[in-house]
Amino acid sequence: MIILELAAILSCTFFAGAAIYINIVEHPARLECGTELAASVFGPSYRRAARLQATLAIMATFFGAILAVTSNNPLWYFGAALIFSVVPFTFIVIMPTNLKLLAPTRDRSAEETEALLNKWGALHAVRSLVSCIAAVIYVYIGLMG
Repeated sequence: MIILELAAILSCTFFAGAAIYINIVEHPARLECGTELAASVFGPSYRRAARLQATLAIMATFFGAILAVTSNNPLWYFGAALIFSVVPFTFIVIMPTNLKLLAPTRDRSAEETEALLNKWGALHAVRSLVSCIAAVIYVYIGLMG
């Protein structure tokens, strides 16, 4: 059971840490370099982060769900639902912005591109916040359990 808890906590906190890093460090640094450069590096950065974060979100959900069923602790259900919620949020809410930013015909220096990059940062902050709440729940259960 301790191995499952550790796997759930680590995958969830790693996701939250990566999400926060993107919001506090990487994305603002991109924006400081100007809209055209920020839009140019968004694609490669997004593809790499998406693979990492999708894997971590699914792992955190999977281990949290197993712990919810085996431990009978409803907080595991809540934490697993929260960390899982970043997946549909990404596909439903963030993906339209991603697709616009990644469009090969996008004018990377346009004001609309700058607005899309700023919108993306705000939307990604939701993922950061939700994953942090899930991580706090997971850590709390681990410490109290």
